[in-house]
Amino acid sequence: MPMVRRFAKCPSPRSTSRLFDASIVVGGPPPSVAFGDVAAAAKRLRHIAHRTPVATSRTLNSRVGASVFCKLESFQRTGSFKLRGAYNALSQLDATACPRGILTYSSGNHAQATALAGNLLGLNATIIMPRDAPRIKLQATRAYGATIVEYDRSEVTRETLARRLSAERGLPIIPPYDHAHIVAGQGTAALELLQDIHGLDYVLAPCGGGGLLSGSALAVRALRPQCQVVGVEPANADDATQSFRTGVLHSITNPDTIADGARTPSLGKVTFPLIQDLVDDMVTVTEAAILHATQFLWERMKLVVEPTGSLAVAALLSGAFSQPGKRIGVIISGGNADLASLGKMVAVGPT
Repeated sequence: MPMVRRFAKCPSPRSTSRLFDASIVVGGPPPSVAFGDVAAAAKRLRHIAHRTPVATSRTLNSRVGASVFCKLESFQRTGSFKLRGAYNALSQLDATACPRGILTYSSGNHAQATALAGNLLGLNATIIMPRDAPRIKLQATRAYGATIVEYDRSEVTRETLARRLSAERGLPIIPPYDHAHIVAGQGTAALELLQDIHGLDYVLAPCGGGGLLSGSALAVRALRPQCQVVGVEPANADDATQSFRTGVLHSITNPDTIADGARTPSLGKVTFPLIQDLVDDMVTVTEAAILHATQFLWERMKLVVEPTGSLAVAALLSGAFSQPGKRIGVIISGGNADLASLGKMVAVGPT
């Protein structure tokens, strides 16, 4: 069946913690990033980022009844797609204008990417990370040379803390997703996918703050406009899906999901209009589906993938997204899995 684009749906009544923000609505100013920016980012990244491989699985194809092509950003430097946006953004800074370096906030993947990009470009990076971030991500970020400021999610938001530290230390903020150069860099993953795999009918991408999804949509619309773009997020963190379907930005504070890369509170002023304009649909997946997909990728495809990176495959395996007979590209966004913690979850199942 053809997909129906942008159907209206009222917000779910199940969550009283959801915030409703009418300050960002569709029909605003035109997007601040275009495909030309994605193409320019690809040139900057040519000798910096890996051109990651695309993997297929007969078992996966059989289970979902389609031809699935997995773009493995888990094999990217720092273990996720985030290096693409971080390097693209930092490489365009005037180092003399930020002599003390830069500041950002992240649960882990953007932190590692910014730390490495700063290291490569000679910029000091200070990164705000939650105390409960996966230890593997905290350790890797330190190893790339960044200064880490840990915080308690229950006491302060990372955005509030970032504004305070930025003013105190004189550090410009490079946000993890809501930035034109970040979006353009992230779009190079889908750009490569479309160059390597022809004739795709759909591209599925995980969605947290929307940088990867909006960048992917820019690439798809320019290179294969007949291909449809679908975002996937956890059902427990469905702020983007609600925003997409209502046309008004929604926010969820500290969503409870094992997909830590999708715990962002909301889309942003850059990513929300792009997703509204360019994405065809959004779907959500349960915690059990995310865990099952992660386990499938480990066991059947021999891929170390973190839960956020498994979102698109979770949508296929669970039936949240189904298009039999089609050619479907999925972006496996990262592989920075805390194997000890996830091993325990696999043993007992999601709570």
